[in-house]
Amino acid sequence: MTSAWLLPEHIADVLPSEARRIEELRRTMLDAARVYGYELVMPPLLEHLESLLSGTGHELDLRTFKLVDQLSGRTLGLRADTTPQVARIDAHLLNRNGVTRLCYCGPVAHTRPAGLHGSREPLQFGAELYGHAGLEADLEVQDLALDSLRAAGVPGLVLDLADARIVRGLLAGVACDPVRLNEVYAALAAKDGTALQGLGSGFAVEVRDGLQALTSLYGDIEVLDIAEAKLPPRPLIVAALSDLRRLAAHAAIAHPDVGVGFDLADLSGYAYYSGARFAVYGAGSSDSLVRGGRYDEVGAVFGRNRPAVGFSADLKEVVQRARLDGRRAAVRAPWGEETGLRAAVRALRAGGETVVCVLPGHEHDVQEFDCDREIVDEGGQWVVRAL
Repeated sequence: MTSAWLLPEHIADVLPSEARRIEELRRTMLDAARVYGYELVMPPLLEHLESLLSGTGHELDLRTFKLVDQLSGRTLGLRADTTPQVARIDAHLLNRNGVTRLCYCGPVAHTRPAGLHGSREPLQFGAELYGHAGLEADLEVQDLALDSLRAAGVPGLVLDLADARIVRGLLAGVACDPVRLNEVYAALAAKDGTALQGLGSGFAVEVRDGLQALTSLYGDIEVLDIAEAKLPPRPLIVAALSDLRRLAAHAAIAHPDVGVGFDLADLSGYAYYSGARFAVYGAGSSDSLVRGGRYDEVGAVFGRNRPAVGFSADLKEVVQRARLDGRRAAVRAPWGEETGLRAAVRALRAGGETVVCVLPGHEHDVQEFDCDREIVDEGGQWVVRAL
């Protein structure tokens, strides 16, 4: 029984001080989405496995907890990502013809942590825009992601841009078995030029040269000029580079305080994204706080292949960079059954004030509230005065 209180690895309780800040962050992010016109949805924590894994690639399958439903005998999944669920809601429950803007915030579960100190129970916030194939949707989602983090007080924001169509366009028509193709992706992600030389044996010269070029195509806006010179002018690549220029130009005008960079070999979630992608970092962070982009294929399995773009963030990670305290000013009150005192306490609480009653013998307990006022009896009247 000595270990009954221990939690599984990479699973942790959230104690009052951090919970207060996370809740403040959640409200801030949802408010930011609301003023952009995004409607809140609350998908279930688990559902049929095939629905959860639709269009998401092998990586999400490995991260998903699986269990058997004792009512139906079917395999259920504990969601590791909320986007497929929101795509299902858009396709079948709402079934709107025009643009749909949805947001969500809730826990997800991962079989393995994303990093050494990562949680296996992130609190995922996200926003999705369905029904518009133009770059305007990408621009809006990018703006919302940056505005959300800025509202949370995250300093030193840096926007990192990439596009899934670049590698896809480069490898289009290449005869390559799936195992070798995955090794090519892994070498690109690691920027391992030596491995790419061996893996590219038998590829066309422009493909081999393009793969080698991608390993060094990261940095500022000049990266796009170099990419245009070194990569073959295939339609997908040309379109991707053009869109990246427009996304960067928009960010420079709309968010002049945000740094903009590029990493054209960034392949995180390559099986998931279909177009422009972005990640946002905070000052001093080596891991992204937000990841998003275009994923037009995610709703195909639901029979409604709608254009889609969005982003998500783990609020447990974001809160480490956010300048939010969440501590509320409060009124301290003595404990008592006197009618006037109870009426004063009820009136303050009805007006939205936090009133902390000091129980007998606990006058010096530390509270999670800043009591800057107190209720005192002055001449038979209970009044509030500053501490």
